This record gives sequence, C-alpha cells and structure tokens, in this order.
Amino acid sequence: MLKFTDIKQVYFLGIGGIGMSALARYFASQGIAVSGYDRTATELTAALEKEGIAVHYTDDPALLPANLNVNDSLIVYTPAVPSTHQELNVLVNRGFEIHKRAEVLGIICNAKRTIAVAGTHGKTSVSTIAAHILKSSAKGCAAFLGGISKNYQTNLLLDDTGSEWIVAEADEFDRSFLHLKPELAVITSMDADHLDIYGSHEKVIESFRLFAWNIRKGGSLLYKKGLPFGTEAVHYKMLSYSITEDADYCAQNIELKDGYYQFDLKTPDFTIEKVVLNYPGLVYVENSVAAAALALMAGVTPEDIRRALASYAGVKRRFDIHLKNEHFVLIDDYAHHPAELKATIQSVRDFYRGRTLTGVFQPHLYSRTNDFYKDFAQSLDLLDEIVLLDIYPARELPMEGVTSELIFNEIKNTNKRLCVKSDLKSLAATFNPGIIIMMGAGDIDTLVEPVKEQLLKYEGC
Repeated sequence: MLKFTDIKQVYFLGIGGIGMSALARYFASQGIAVSGYDRTATELTAALEKEGIAVHYTDDPALLPANLNVNDSLIVYTPAVPSTHQELNVLVNRGFEIHKRAEVLGIICNAKRTIAVAGTHGKTSVSTIAAHILKSSAKGCAAFLGGISKNYQTNLLLDDTGSEWIVAEADEFDRSFLHLKPELAVITSMDADHLDIYGSHEKVIESFRLFAWNIRKGGSLLYKKGLPFGTEAVHYKMLSYSITEDADYCAQNIELKDGYYQFDLKTPDFTIEKVVLNYPGLVYVENSVAAAALALMAGVTPEDIRRALASYAGVKRRFDIHLKNEHFVLIDDYAHHPAELKATIQSVRDFYRGRTLTGVFQPHLYSRTNDFYKDFAQSLDLLDEIVLLDIYPARELPMEGVTSELIFNEIKNTNKRLCVKSDLKSLAATFNPGIIIMMGAGDIDTLVEPVKEQLLKYEGC
C-alpha cells in the first residue's frame, strides 16, 4: 500500500456505507481529495456531498476522477461491491491496488492505542458510548463508529487534544476485524450470523477467537460473561461483564426512575454508586457497563463515567424515538438478527410496561432469512402485532423459495400481516395505540417519517 504521506487522492467504491463514509471523512479531514461511488443516494451521502466530497451514483468508468494516479491515489472498496462492477474492473486493469476498508482502517488504528469493539450485536452502541466517555474526559480520543452519534452528529470523531487512543468498531463481516491489533478489546456476542461467509457457527466463534488473539501483549479482553472463552493462559488479561450476574464489571441495583435507569457499577477495585443512564432499554445498561469498563481500563476517572453516561444521547437508528405523544411512541431500530430483535423487544417491554407493542420488521438478506427464519419468528412472536415487509436484498441476488413468507408462516401469533413498503403508510392508519417499533438494517428507515405522518393523524393529535 502507498505510504499515507504519499496519498494525494482517495477514491471509494461504496462510499455511502457507514464504515466507508467514516474513512472518507477521515481522509478529507487530512486535506486529501476524496470522492467516490455508491449505488444509492442517501441522507449520509448527501451529508458527504455537503462536506465537499464528490459522490456519483452510476457505475460508469467515465465518471472516475480524471487525475487518479497509481503513484499517489488510494482506492478503497467494500466487499459489498460485486466483482462485476465496471469501475472496479477498470481500476484493476489500470494497475491500481484495490484495498478493503478494513485493511485501511487497520493501518490507521494500529499506529495508535486502539480500543476495538466487536460482537455480532451491540458493537455500535458500545463503541459510541465508550468514545463519548473518552471524548468527555481528559484522555480524549478519535473514533470510527458504525452509526451516527447523536452527541456529535457524525460517525467519525477527530481528536484535537493529542490523545493516544482510537475507538474503532470491529466488524466481523468478511473477517474484517482481523486487520486490527488493539490494546483493549471487547466481545459483546458471538451469535451465528453471516453464515454465507463463515459456513457455520463454529467458524464464527473461531474468527472471534482469532480477533482476540490479535490483542497486543499486555492488553486486555473484556467479554460478556457466558461467552465460550476458556481461562487458559494467554498474552492478554481477560475480564468479564454482565448485568444479570456477578462479573468483573457488572451493574447492580438497577432501577427505572422517571424514564431513566440508575444502577451501581461494580468494578474489580471499587463501585461507582447511582450511575444514571438517561437512555431507554436495559440492553443499553449492559452496553454502558461494557463501555465504562473499557474507558476505565484506558484511564478515565469514575467521575468521567458518571458525567458521560448521564449525557449520552444515543445513536441514530438504535432505539431512536421519532414520536412520543399520548397515543403512540414510534421507535426506529437497526435490529436485524433474531437475537437483536429479541433484546430490542424485551427492552421495550421493560420500559413501556402494559402498552400494546406493534412491530414492523424488514428482513435483511436472503441468506440470513434462509438461515434464521424460525428464530426470527420466535423473536417476532414476542410482539402483540406483527407487520412483515419484503426482504431487503442488499448485496445479494434472490434465492429460490426464500421470501418473507418463510418467517410469516412460522409466526404463531395470528395478529400478523405481510405488507409491501408502498402500503405501509396506509396500513399505519390501522395500528392500535401503543408502541410502534420499526426494525431492520435495510431501507426501512426511509419509511419512518411516512408512518409518523400517518400516526399524527390519529384522532387529530
């Protein structure tokens, strides 16, 4: 790869991805010319364009920057870009080295003291909370996040204090996280996922163990208690966290008070009493325990923890409340794996006890639907009312016989409906008052505002 000091231009294939856009913003912040392609215009690509980054949406080699040069131009791509992509193939034929996003991120992070956050779910929230704690403290940090922080309105935090720390979300897709060599790391979960890549749950677990093995000598691994990690001697320290049982770091005396959670944070050396998390959902108490543990290991103070958790504002599309009135609460959430759906639904149940719970779910990927349709049905059965949208294909072509009906037919709750996206707004007029959760990793977020508009018409509210 080019030396970073030699790079004058960076071109991104798939610039609109959450991880790719953070890298694009990073290089732009360094005064380097940045541009890219993405398949679809989104709110995020619009933000990049507003920041001065040129983006186009047609796969056309004629639209490649005219001054791309193999000697000073870095080409970054996401594995979601197909091998048939015209621009990709033209760049390869011109002799450009094509680098994965994870490889470039690894080079940036491995030059610093890195806190890497991994897990099949929970990593975006944990990394964002951890970054907020460090950013609010004297330690400071830079951060590459997998979501848009509401505290900072971006997925890239730049450091202006000379901090030695970087917080990075460590993505298990395509084994990307194996490019990172962190000093501190957390693993929140190791559920079966991305089986189109891994083939089996055992291979997923093996990859997470390889990620842990990349921790620097003398570093630390924090893991959710109950995950299958042995206690054999290794070159890093192993510590556990939990909110349901005793662990090295755990939440005790959890109370729900006036719309926020209060708990005592027990650590190996002391307890921080009456910590306030002004954010709904027990799953976020668990995430905050993991984030606080990482921050404490990085040297922040208990008072830093207390102050930052009280001011944490969340991540867009993670328990993101768009409407709250006497009739409805409308929540948008990125949950797209059966375990994530279960955790999100249970958190809503805890927070809004006794309210009718309607869920709108858009399955993400044909392969994930085929692998887990029975598990999806079990999670969705925790709802009172269920609306199931068509599968969002993302990078995949259709699979014969795989549709949302696979999930639908397994759902035991008879209060269920299949719906195409174009009909969802009108269907929302029939929703019973209560809590509406819209869940999925596709483009379901584009339907939130239309649903909100419909709900606001309820009895003239």
